[in-house]
Amino acid sequence: MEQSTLNFIFIGISFAVYIAIAIRSRAGSTQEFYVAGGEVSPIANGMATAADWMSAATFISMAGGLAISGYDGSRFLMGWTGGFVLLTILMVPYLRKFGKATVPDFVGDRFYSNLARGVAVVCAIFICMTYIMGQMRGVGVVFSQLFDISTTWGVLIGAAIVFFYAGLGGMKGITYTQVAQYCVMAFAYTIPAVFISIALTNNFIPQLGFIGDITTGDTAIPFLEKLNEINDQLGFAHYTSGSLPLIDMFCITAALMCGTAGLPHVIVRFFTVKSVRAVRTSACWTLGFIAVIYLTAPTIGAFARVNLITELDGLEYATASDEAKWLSQFEHTEQMVFDDKNGDGLIQYRGPNSDTPNELTVQKDIMVMANPHMAGAPKWVIALLMAGCIAAALSTAAGLLLVLSTSISHDLMKNIVNPDISDKQEVLYARLAAGISLAVATYFGINPPSDFIAETVAFAFGLAASSFFPTLLIGIFSKRMGRAGAISGMLCGIGFTLGYIIYFQFLDGPKENYLFGISPAGIGTIGMLINFAVAFIVNAFTPDAPEHVQQMVEDIHIPSGAGDAVSH
Repeated sequence: MEQSTLNFIFIGISFAVYIAIAIRSRAGSTQEFYVAGGEVSPIANGMATAADWMSAATFISMAGGLAISGYDGSRFLMGWTGGFVLLTILMVPYLRKFGKATVPDFVGDRFYSNLARGVAVVCAIFICMTYIMGQMRGVGVVFSQLFDISTTWGVLIGAAIVFFYAGLGGMKGITYTQVAQYCVMAFAYTIPAVFISIALTNNFIPQLGFIGDITTGDTAIPFLEKLNEINDQLGFAHYTSGSLPLIDMFCITAALMCGTAGLPHVIVRFFTVKSVRAVRTSACWTLGFIAVIYLTAPTIGAFARVNLITELDGLEYATASDEAKWLSQFEHTEQMVFDDKNGDGLIQYRGPNSDTPNELTVQKDIMVMANPHMAGAPKWVIALLMAGCIAAALSTAAGLLLVLSTSISHDLMKNIVNPDISDKQEVLYARLAAGISLAVATYFGINPPSDFIAETVAFAFGLAASSFFPTLLIGIFSKRMGRAGAISGMLCGIGFTLGYIIYFQFLDGPKENYLFGISPAGIGTIGMLINFAVAFIVNAFTPDAPEHVQQMVEDIHIPSGAGDAVSH
């Protein structure tokens, strides 16, 4: 059977399941549209949260970044994983006990101000719009490779599918669709890694193969030692050493970590379970499900790096279609580009430290999809991986789309503009907002701020780190913080971060002007510090929060049932 036929079968079956679930779980009320009625089990919510959080940037880009950049790519691995721990410890139990369905809801009530709520809505829109750009780009890359079409058409097809099941089912439909998507992602990510690990290291556990010996040569030597040796020979930096400035590496990691703890589309997932206790149980399940993917990503990145070099470097281009038949597929979509600079007809893949010019340009985002091809994995494994790539991009895009529509319909229209609208009108506004938001995200998916999906997504994390993370943390743990400090902090934090990203990423500001050498992907860390500083300075010169608000903050720190225990 042809590879393309298998791809369509696997993806067609998975799409049929997603759409059937969306139709069966169609939201019938605002409670079901926003938080799935609050009746989702911890295990199901754990899978859905893992799928929601593990976007195209995780599934496609993170391992691709590790494959091309080596140690530098670990900033995504460390930042996103550490951030989820912060989220589950510092944020969601208290936010869940507070009882509000959205982050702007919490901000508006905690800081007793519709202005604060409005600022939070604007922040949520910027964060989610930036994040969904990366997801739509990921959808476009996968569909372009799958259908042999342009990335533009790939983005448009993906947008239509996302709008159908996100707008129809709301949070209820998305939750159970994401459970199915997580299952597809987990199998699609781990099974190819097992096949490739056996081929390269003769070990069926990828993580053990990663730290074991490579067995494809005459002698067995440590896999990472062999990888460093290959990189040295071709003029690349050591795979296990970094080239990013230390301060930039730190700031990017910190921005990704704190941004994760402030992501509205992940936080809202914990409002779909029944109680605060279920939140903690769900968080444990989520971490377990995430670990399946995150412990596999470094192995895929390293295996892909070895396969790319050994398969292509030195290969005669004229006969490449015989020895590496898959190369033409990725060339046709311009994900891999060969430029024979010396006219010898040989593919020379070289790094910046080589005397020989590089002739092969490889997009980082394609490495995960190319890896099974390079390793000669069975066709059904490749088809499963393609289904997983699409599931990863669509699951997060749907969650982000829902948060965007909720912020506009519930937080803006219902709570600020017109409190008298009915539930039916509110859901209608939500679906209209989803359509408009998706149209804008589709445009930027076609014309992204960065060709590397993970970098585009990193901007969203920087915006979340500079706006929501400090505000939520202060709102939970500083009962005296008033509305003036919180609003000022949010505006200054996200304003500085957004301006920096726009100047250097969209207006092509010179890199030598980076503040302290910090790139746009890491500037959210500085924006976060500005938010904290401005909030506390302004609060020192303005009134503290009213007594009833301070008591409300104290109450969310008291475990449920504690008062009954004391009284008895």
